[in-house]
Amino acid sequence: MRTDDAPAAAPERLPPDGEPVKSIRVVFADLHGIARGKDVPISEFDHVVEHGLSFCAAVMGTDLRHTPVVGGEEGYPDLTVRPDLATMLSLPWEPGVASCLSDVEPPFADPRGAVKQAARRLGALGFAPIVGPELEFFLLERDAGAPRGYRRRVDQLSMIYTVGPQADPGGLVRAMTESLAELGLEASAVHHEFMNSQYEINLRRADALTAADRAFRLKSAVKDMAAQRGLVATFMGKPFNDQGGSGTHLHVSLDRDGRNAFDAPGEDHGVAGVLHAFIAGVLAHAGALMAFLNPTINAYRRLHPDSLAPTRADWGWDNRSAFIRVPPERGPGTRIEVRVGDGAANPYLAIAAVLAAGEHGIRQAMTPPSPLAGPELPKTLDAALDALAADAVIAGALGPAIVDTFLAVKRFEVERHRAWVSDWEIDEYLHHL
Repeated sequence: MRTDDAPAAAPERLPPDGEPVKSIRVVFADLHGIARGKDVPISEFDHVVEHGLSFCAAVMGTDLRHTPVVGGEEGYPDLTVRPDLATMLSLPWEPGVASCLSDVEPPFADPRGAVKQAARRLGALGFAPIVGPELEFFLLERDAGAPRGYRRRVDQLSMIYTVGPQADPGGLVRAMTESLAELGLEASAVHHEFMNSQYEINLRRADALTAADRAFRLKSAVKDMAAQRGLVATFMGKPFNDQGGSGTHLHVSLDRDGRNAFDAPGEDHGVAGVLHAFIAGVLAHAGALMAFLNPTINAYRRLHPDSLAPTRADWGWDNRSAFIRVPPERGPGTRIEVRVGDGAANPYLAIAAVLAAGEHGIRQAMTPPSPLAGPELPKTLDAALDALAADAVIAGALGPAIVDTFLAVKRFEVERHRAWVSDWEIDEYLHHL
């Protein structure tokens, strides 16, 4: 596995037999984790490799209602992205199109670069971070007669771990997973999750940058393949009041000298002290991490007791109610699972922030609290943003280009929400008052 940001060997799936590539889709992640980019005719791609692609830098400071929050004071200059040729892959669901990830040049926010920096800092300590993302999403049909215009495609209870046409009509999600595996993302399994029309696609663990790239690509690919069929896939944390929400869980370990540094057969519970220090660092910065792990107002609606989503900065042995779970596997499988993340989390920012917190714990030789003991987590996005602004370690690790822009955009989002009259208020007050 790679231990730094060196490019991996270029895949051998470009172009596929009988399908000449006509366009290269050059994409990068904005701060929301959304894929932005341009389609480039293959005849022009050499020019892009040499000179990069330009975009209005306001894309990094624009909210999801299309408001440019940051960048106006500089006159909305250009940012440049550079394709990473090692990430070139042809898209099975779009014949003739290949996709290439890219890096944002300084001084602008670069979420992918934040993961590289986090891995590099751990590398200086002799560790290579390994991450396995788990991402959940809902698959919906458009329905003008349904509340808010969407209905769940499979809308019956207790379909958890059910496979086949009952849980996945037409085998759509299975086909998505097969396409992702063909793409080389190492999608290892898919199942219907606990909520109605909710699914999870598992990705194998990989070095931190590869894992973040795969998670980013998975989210974009699932949404694209759903759109091709007239459906909507959403990673929004809690789209329904009568159902629980979707999460982004991160399984994290550290390799050292070719073996799992968290594994220690002779120690208590079979884990090394570095695992405890990493946990302690993550918990010490839990408030700030919440801003990246739960980056929307909606995300906090899924965090409540007895929901399998944590409400405290705690940890536990194989306990799915905790912020950090230590699964029972040992040997190469020794790891922690950060369970608090929302489905809407930007995988690059989430992974970079968690690694930065764990690194701080290792450097300071921190000790975690007793299992299942810890303070309450921020209950709102506003409170999490305050915690991030006050956390010099996490803010310093991700840098002002990311953190200052993220805080500005998200505080603008909070204020828009505060001023908006909701359906709940109309239902609650209009008739009676």
